[in-house]
Amino acid sequence: MSERPAVDGEQRRDLALRIEALLREVDGVCGVYRSGSLISNLLRAGTAALGGTRGGEPIVSVASGADGIAVEASIGVDVGAASGAILREARGAVDALLAAEGLSRESISLIVAYVQSGGVAASAR
Repeated sequence: MSERPAVDGEQRRDLALRIEALLREVDGVCGVYRSGSLISNLLRAGTAALGGTRGGEPIVSVASGADGIAVEASIGVDVGAASGAILREARGAVDALLAAEGLSRESISLIVAYVQSGGVAASAR
């Protein structure tokens, strides 16, 4: 197995921003949201409010692990969409981006965190 070059913080940030943009382009995805538990998101927001992090940090998590890149993201889909198909398409798109960059994949974790109403519900007849 050939050794892959390490991905530094700025490269991870750039990759996270590109993955976010890619996910937003997947048909059926209506939003991309910060991954993690409510507690971790509250702690992250508190740290940012106190000036502990830069503004505009990526909402997609990209980590460099021993076996490659680990990606974590939460997406929103339309209420009438086939979530499983959208997740498969989104995962394939992220996997293809990593491969095009010459990066091995450790894991890709995508979660449907929000189902958006598709508009006005049909009225009862």
